[in-house]
Amino acid sequence: MSAILPGGFGNFSHSEMDLLQSVLLSKEITKGASLLKPGQICQSLYFIGSGSFIQFKEKDEIDQQVIDLHVEQEWMLNQQSFVRQQPSETFIQAYTDSRVHELTIAALHELIRLSPVFFQLARLLDPTPSRIKLFDDQLSPAEKYQFILEHRPALLQAFPLKVIASYLKMTPETLSRVREKLSKA
Repeated sequence: MSAILPGGFGNFSHSEMDLLQSVLLSKEITKGASLLKPGQICQSLYFIGSGSFIQFKEKDEIDQQVIDLHVEQEWMLNQQSFVRQQPSETFIQAYTDSRVHELTIAALHELIRLSPVFFQLARLLDPTPSRIKLFDDQLSPAEKYQFILEHRPALLQAFPLKVIASYLKMTPETLSRVREKLSKA
């Protein structure tokens, strides 16, 4: 990680970055392993060094409702569970073999105690504006897909279309029609 955290979450001096890196826990996560399960309370923020993750709810034993997708160089957490310290309703699961850097809630509080500059990290706890935008029923399927193309194109490389369709709250068939229509435009 550089002197500027990915995702625009603050400018830190070299000594502050060293302090941050000293409290991060690096972990290898195998494909299919869960960082968070329903009923657990989210106690950490994760920076994805490599790999990809899916956050989902189980509709039933077969179907999943994709809540969010995460790829390399992004922070992830279950925002609602972390902030409220309430049990999660979702899974956060490795979609591929991955490497993450974990920042626990205790380490975050310690960083803030040592230097107020770490309050900048609180922006990680804000609800993701892009996610709110995608949940907006006012957007057409084409507008949702265009948003992904413009703002999160790495998702299209990391996940199959079936997962992308679930994330965008549309059927795979609708997504295929949208992609075909946009490719002809």
